[in-house]
Amino acid sequence: MYLTPEEEKLINGERGATYQKAMEILAALGDIYGADRLIPIKSAQIAGVSYKTIGEAGLEWISDLKGKVAVPSILNPAGMDRDCWREMGISEDFADKQEKIIRAYEALGVRTECTCTPYSVFDNLAGFGDHIAWSESSAISYANSVIGARTNREGGPSALAAALVGKTPNFGYHLDENRKPDILIHVDTKLQDSDYGALGYIVGGIVGDRVPLFKLKSASSRDELKSLGAAMAASGAVALYHVSGITPEAGKYEVPKEKITIEERQIKEVYTKGEPDLIAFGCPHSSADELERLAQLLDGKKVKKEVWVCTSRAIKNKHPGLVKRIEKSGAKVFCDTCMVVSPASERFTCMMVSSGKAHKYVPNLCGVKSILGTTEECIATALRD
Repeated sequence: MYLTPEEEKLINGERGATYQKAMEILAALGDIYGADRLIPIKSAQIAGVSYKTIGEAGLEWISDLKGKVAVPSILNPAGMDRDCWREMGISEDFADKQEKIIRAYEALGVRTECTCTPYSVFDNLAGFGDHIAWSESSAISYANSVIGARTNREGGPSALAAALVGKTPNFGYHLDENRKPDILIHVDTKLQDSDYGALGYIVGGIVGDRVPLFKLKSASSRDELKSLGAAMAASGAVALYHVSGITPEAGKYEVPKEKITIEERQIKEVYTKGEPDLIAFGCPHSSADELERLAQLLDGKKVKKEVWVCTSRAIKNKHPGLVKRIEKSGAKVFCDTCMVVSPASERFTCMMVSSGKAHKYVPNLCGVKSILGTTEECIATALRD
């Protein structure tokens, strides 16, 4: 991979060990995947934040880095609500180490709004055609598919390396030829709400890391597309998808010859039954519209089970009235974290979710049985003795 004279200086250590290591990571990726050069990025979104997932070794590695990011950069969810960690059941030791991780990123110039939906916090991080380096699976999918920006499936270290240098290797989804759809998915039933997560749960397992093009019978909201992409990224490795007539690049490429049909019965089979002791929303983080819907369903009612609603702190601060309505029911609104990356989930035995992504991750990452239901079913269960 070609390096400019300035990039050569970085990899030779002329700006210190941190920038040298960052360039080594980017150069290695570029060589492995056949990139011709590094290209400038508009923003970075960095995973590897929760102490639950990166542990002491990750904390030490991040703390040793010295430098400043070159582009706007934002963190993924942490392992706790930074203000309400006691209410989550987080230990003081975990909270202390989690804060050290966040402060270490902050010292590098990374913004500490810990969210998997950075596009809902800042609207200038990614636009159509922008090259970015994002590392949370659902954020990657949303950026590529719904916004039409361009990012590969970055790991936490490679996204941080790109943030420090302000560039990323030019391969994969940064190139037109790799963004064309490989397989047509025809859905023979109308979808709403959690059906999109159920569909993604199915399709991700079928297509793996290929690029699907969907033909849907339903008009899809951005929140529903968020759920679809998040589930496919979790059950498979889908980083880009197109929806005919909806997503910005869907009409740019030829319709693939390979086709599969998803039937209504397949969607229904993803939904499961059980008796949860935790009902959790917000994987990915709940939007203002999703908070409004939950508030409407909970108005004038009291929950009988533990209910968590995870969202970004920016959304919570912007909509205090919605938060108050939700919390009046006894449900808890948590920021900076989610049920998947927080160890607080592990004390429960069965979790009910409305998210296909959470339904896939919770059993493996939390050791907790998962039940998938619609938003209405989840609330009805929360209200039941």
